[in-house]
This record gives sequence, structure tokens and C-alpha cells, in this order.
Amino acid sequence: MRVKNQLQRDQLPKLLQAQPGLKAQDLVAKLGVSQPTISRMLRELGDQVLAVGRGPSRCYYWRRSLRGVPGRFPVYAVDRDGRAGHVGQLDLAWPDGSVLDVQAMGWPVDEEYRRGFWPGLPYPLQDMRPQGFLGRSFARLVAADLGVSTNPTEWGDDDALHILTRRGADTSGNLIVGDVALQQWLDSKGSRPPALQESELVQAYADLADKASALGGAGSSAGGEFPKFTARRESPSGKDGTPHVIVKFSGERDAGAAGGAVSRWADLLVCEHLGLEHARLLGVAAARSRVLEVGTRVMLEVERFDRHGEWGRSPLCSLSSVDDAMIGQATQNWADLAQRLLALKLIDAECVGLIQRIWWYGQLIGNSDMHKGNLSFVPGTRLELAPVYDMLPMMYAPMGGGELPRLQYEVRLPKPQEREAWMVACSAALAFWEAAASYNGISKDMKGICAENLLRLSSAKELA
Repeated sequence: MRVKNQLQRDQLPKLLQAQPGLKAQDLVAKLGVSQPTISRMLRELGDQVLAVGRGPSRCYYWRRSLRGVPGRFPVYAVDRDGRAGHVGQLDLAWPDGSVLDVQAMGWPVDEEYRRGFWPGLPYPLQDMRPQGFLGRSFARLVAADLGVSTNPTEWGDDDALHILTRRGADTSGNLIVGDVALQQWLDSKGSRPPALQESELVQAYADLADKASALGGAGSSAGGEFPKFTARRESPSGKDGTPHVIVKFSGERDAGAAGGAVSRWADLLVCEHLGLEHARLLGVAAARSRVLEVGTRVMLEVERFDRHGEWGRSPLCSLSSVDDAMIGQATQNWADLAQRLLALKLIDAECVGLIQRIWWYGQLIGNSDMHKGNLSFVPGTRLELAPVYDMLPMMYAPMGGGELPRLQYEVRLPKPQEREAWMVACSAALAFWEAAASYNGISKDMKGICAENLLRLSSAKELA
């Protein structure tokens, strides 16, 4: 009998690895033992077994490791006052997937994931992955040390998690995963150099742009992505802001044959600043920004709205992550997705109306890059809309070879149920085109485009 019991105990880990997610009654039937015996065997295996859920629906998984490290990582959140608190534990399940009680962290969650099991990384961690221009630059710096590809798009969930636990002290939002990353953040509190003073910004930004270009590749990507860097500068007096900024920059405008494309990218940076300024006419918050002339480059400095003061942070999640976790729609239309979020009671009707205005505003200022990563929320009991960002007329971005597009600005009129949001967005868009058409820092060619679009939209408004 003792030998038989030992054989059954040896079979349990193999069974959980072969058939993850079994319930206690399944284990009883497959191993041919009693319920008390299964309970004892599970206790003897200790934290090698993950129990997910409660009562009769509780499921069991075998814990897996991450690159030789036990798959068990504390999750911390930094509050607006700059203090870190323990908010959860991320456990890795065999052969893939993870366990994290997102609801206990104060994040909304769909019924499917209320138990805490996720087929990949939980959605609060998805936007923490290094991505875009900054992600590629970061990858080139750490790839050899961390044993990952230099291309972030090739990283699987385990690669991303390995990076977050080793280098994730300063990511999007306010979460930090693992004690190593937390210690890096704590250490930075005692060793961080002073913020850049206003008087030294021009030279410092020029140097940072040169370094970013050398590391990430000069110029913008074929997909229309601005090169950028992060910085800490002295908060302007009289602003309740943060020293943490992201700085986008154009190429050097004396770049010879590429001058047309470089000039257009510079125009678009100015347009982004104006796009954010006039987005506030929609009744929403927008990222704070300013335009700087640094040598022959144009730079757009944007304050990080997930940062508060020197050390404070707030949570953040993109529409893309929320969609993947709780909606699963192929559409890129923010207004349509807002209706789905409302049906799931993840946002309220007021938020839907604001998203509809933002969506129409983007359409009316020629923003052809309104993907689901360009709208974000602050999670809580419900999702609250984060400030608007990346709002500019990307339809005029240079094509991959540097050629300027020859596109006709077209205005889509609203359906009756869309008219209220459309009219608010139209007024804001008209103010944007008027400001851009007269802005001294925009090229003559782009000013002409903006002036023409102002007339087209004015005419369209009369027909709406």
C-alpha cells in the first residue's frame, strides 16, 4: 500500500503537467484515490502546485520556472506620492500561462479571467513591454546581457517577463515586477542625477538626439514613427507637472536630398503640439507639450502623464490591451470599441461620449494612425480616460522612401446619432487647422495644406 501511494504521488506532478487545469474531482478519478488523499498530496507538493479559483471550480496547475528561476514574482505598484506597495503575485503555470489576481489589484477584469488565470501575461503587464523606437533602442542595449533578440517584436511572453523582472524599473504605468527591478528603482532614488535645467536643455537634447539616432537608427521609421528619447528636466515654474518627458525629434533639416521629408516630419511635430492643445476643446485632458528648436532639429517635448512629480506614478493601460483581454474585436474604430466597453460596464456613458469626440477629432484632422495603442485608460473600479496623446495629421507623413504623399483631405459627414459628437469635434478641428495654417514654425507648403483643409471642413460643417 505504501508503494502504491508513493507511485500515485509521483504521478500527480506528471498529471498536472500533462493536463493543466484539472479540478480535485478530476484528480480523484484519474489517480483512483480519495478526496482526502488528493488534498494531502497537494499539500505535500507545497508551492509547486498553483491553486486557481475557489470551491468546486478550483483548478490546479504545476508551477514552471523562468530561465532557471522559480516562476513566482511579487508585483508592486508605485502610488502618486512615490511609494511602492505590494499588490499581487505573478505565478507561472506549466507549460505556459500565468496567474495573477488582477481584480484584487483594483483593475477591472472580465468574467473569463476573474479566477486569475491568463493564457499569456496578464493584461496590466502587456503595455509594460518595451516597444516602438524606444523599445528597439532598449533592446540593442540589453540583448546580449539578457539573452534576448535585438528585435522586440520577436520577444515571447517569457522574454518580455524576463526583461521586466531584470530591467523593468521605469516602464509605462506604475507597476514593477520582481524584487530585482524594485531594488533598481529604490537604488535610483539615492543616485539619480539632478534634472536638466532650462538653460542646458538645448545642448543636452542635441546630444541625446544624436545618441538616440545612433542607437535606434536615424530618421523616422517607414511606419511613420518619430525617433525619440526620454529625459528629466526641471518642471517649468507654475505648472503642476513632472520632470519626466518623452522628446520626439525630426532629422537635421540640412540633410540634403532628404530635406523635403525632414521638413515634413518637423511640420508634423508642430502639428502634434497643436493637435494636443486643441484636443482640450473636446472637454478632455491632453498631454502637455511644447515645441523646441534645437540646432537644425525640431523637437516636441511631451510630459509623461503617468508620472507625478519626481517619483509618483499612476496606472495605465491601452485600449489595445483591454481589447485583447476583454473584447477581442478586429475593428480599429475607437467609438465602436467604446460601445463594447460600455456594454461590459467597464466605462460609463460619459466616457463613451468623450471617446466619440476624440475619434471624430482625429478623423477630422487627418490622423490616419489611430490604432488601439494610441488611446489609454487609468484603471480603477472602472476605466477612466487618460489624457489624449499622439494626435496629429499622420496622413501627411512621408512615405517609406521619403516621398511626400499627395492625398486629398476628405471629410466624412456624421450619421444622425453621431452628429452631436461630430459637431464638437469639428469645432476643435477647425481651430486646429486655423492655428496650423498660421503657425510660424510650419513650412509654407504645409501651411497651404492646412489652410485648404480649413476651407474644406468649414464647407462640410454647413452640410452636417
